[in-house]
Amino acid sequence: MYAIKYYLEKYKIHIIVFTIILITLLTYLLYFNFNKRNKNEEVIKIENKESVELLSIDTSIEDEEIDEIENTDIKKVKVDVKGMVKMPGVYEIDENSRVIDAINISGGLIEGANTSYINLSKKVTDEMIIIVYSNEEIESFKENNKEIIYVEKECECPDNINDACISEDKETNINKEESTDNLVSINTGTKEELMTLDGIGESKAQAIIDYRLKNGNFLNLEDLMNVSGIGEKAYSKIKDNIKL
Repeated sequence: MYAIKYYLEKYKIHIIVFTIILITLLTYLLYFNFNKRNKNEEVIKIENKESVELLSIDTSIEDEEIDEIENTDIKKVKVDVKGMVKMPGVYEIDENSRVIDAINISGGLIEGANTSYINLSKKVTDEMIIIVYSNEEIESFKENNKEIIYVEKECECPDNINDACISEDKETNINKEESTDNLVSINTGTKEELMTLDGIGESKAQAIIDYRLKNGNFLNLEDLMNVSGIGEKAYSKIKDNIKL
């Protein structure tokens, strides 16, 4: 005991200084760890808060998009699907739909259906009538060789009320006829008509007439070069102005 007391008295100052340093160091370490933990918690809170805010923004954007889609005015039309489909009837369908979509809505085709006379890619219209024929109807139609002519369009179809029938504008046909009317027929043209062609004089016009009287009508335009006096050069001058 005496020795311990002696050393305590002798190194009293050192012990006090060491104790102060030790307490200061421990205090600093505790304070540093505490501040670091608080900062980490604040960072986590901030990140979580930002995530929640972003999630709220994204959700609101999605809600706005959904509302916009729901509020979009999608026009509908009604079509009457008949014939060789599983469920014939009147259906409401998007106006941008095609004939094939209307057929699918009505259950699709049944066995024996024939769509060779139907334009499946045609856009539907309100009050449209779509008729899907059977193979028997098509065969009977072909045998009878019927032709249905519409007021605005013409086409071959077993039923003149079928709006899905493949058709061609009359105006297009008229334009085609007008364009061919200006051409000279090498099979039926008179001598005077043939002489209106570039490079075709009286003798060559008569040679064309003599050729077709002897050999029959020309089967194609190129056969004109078989006529005496009309070679490839002469033919190239008039080929765009002639028809059979």
